[in-house]
Amino acid sequence: MNSRTQQRDRGLILTPKGWQKLQAEIDRLGITSERYVVRKIHEKIQLELNGETLHRDTVRRIVRGERVQKSSLEVVFKALRLKLEEGDWDFAPKNQLQNAEDSETSWFVIGTPITHPRYFFGRKKELKRLFDLLKRRPLPNAAIIGKSHSGKTSLLEYLKNITTTPTAQLRPGQKSDWLPSPENYRWIFVDFQGPRRQSREELLRYILECLKMSVPSPCDLEGFRDAVSSNLRQPTVILFDEIGVGLQRCPELDDEFWESLRSLQRETNGNLGFVLATPESPSELARRTGHSSPFFTIFGYTANLGALTEAEAREFIASLPRPFPAEDVEWILTQSKCWPLLLQILCQERLFSLEDEEMGDDWQEEGLKQMQSFAHLFDHLLELLF
Repeated sequence: MNSRTQQRDRGLILTPKGWQKLQAEIDRLGITSERYVVRKIHEKIQLELNGETLHRDTVRRIVRGERVQKSSLEVVFKALRLKLEEGDWDFAPKNQLQNAEDSETSWFVIGTPITHPRYFFGRKKELKRLFDLLKRRPLPNAAIIGKSHSGKTSLLEYLKNITTTPTAQLRPGQKSDWLPSPENYRWIFVDFQGPRRQSREELLRYILECLKMSVPSPCDLEGFRDAVSSNLRQPTVILFDEIGVGLQRCPELDDEFWESLRSLQRETNGNLGFVLATPESPSELARRTGHSSPFFTIFGYTANLGALTEAEAREFIASLPRPFPAEDVEWILTQSKCWPLLLQILCQERLFSLEDEEMGDDWQEEGLKQMQSFAHLFDHLLELLF
């Protein structure tokens, strides 16, 4: 690794010149409390950058002059309508040991999927059942059903990553030995919201590339089936996320396509399984989108995602870097109803208020305010907010 690469891995910090530029804009906003500076900048990112997001604790690091990735600096400066120029930043000192990407990882992943297993909590019942099924042949087909922001995508990511993530990168005692010989499994994550996943040829090519198989020319359904049925020898699980988007937007993903996938399970001696995430049952989804393939009737196990159990919610709160007063824990559990997204919103507000040594219940008001963005997803919020 050359010296320039080593510097990049340490992340960036603002120079005095860059800090003065940022501080001048903070002064112009007329806010002195760090917490409210961070909140204001965070709001401006969402407002000015068309919904682009950045973890609030990353914004805090920038406000404190700590190291971050350059892309994070660019987002903040752009939101504040400042120009990030050469001389505004420098590489972090060598004595900052963690790399920038690790230091910016947040305990709170709000509104986006959790991709690192360390920050995934709960769903123990569903995970045990899914992995018990995945130990057997033929591989099963399972459906994960839940409302938007209930954690479907995060669960798919966890299935894909947990069994091969080094123990040192997990929480103490976090279970990862779900499968015998996990290195033999292949996991293919397909997000139908990506434009390249809404074309039949691009989707087939992507799956073959993930399997490290030769891509036929043309990459049509027949060539794809021949390649997979002749070469698939390892247990392989294809994870379909946002499958409803693919059914609605891509007419090429027709009944012939789905029937071919179903046939491949037999042709690969049970080494191919499917897990899909959807807000409704696969059969209902197929009916609503005009599909009649038997593929949508082969899902023998369904995991319906609701709130976490109280024990799982308490485990998450107890894992945070600072303990909460007992009465705050009870308030958070009551108000969130243990929904993971709402739990993270309230815990984030409480943790920030404790770090800033703020007194009073302002954090509760702010937490409920932040929850309003998701009021249309969870019926019980109407009772809390109105």
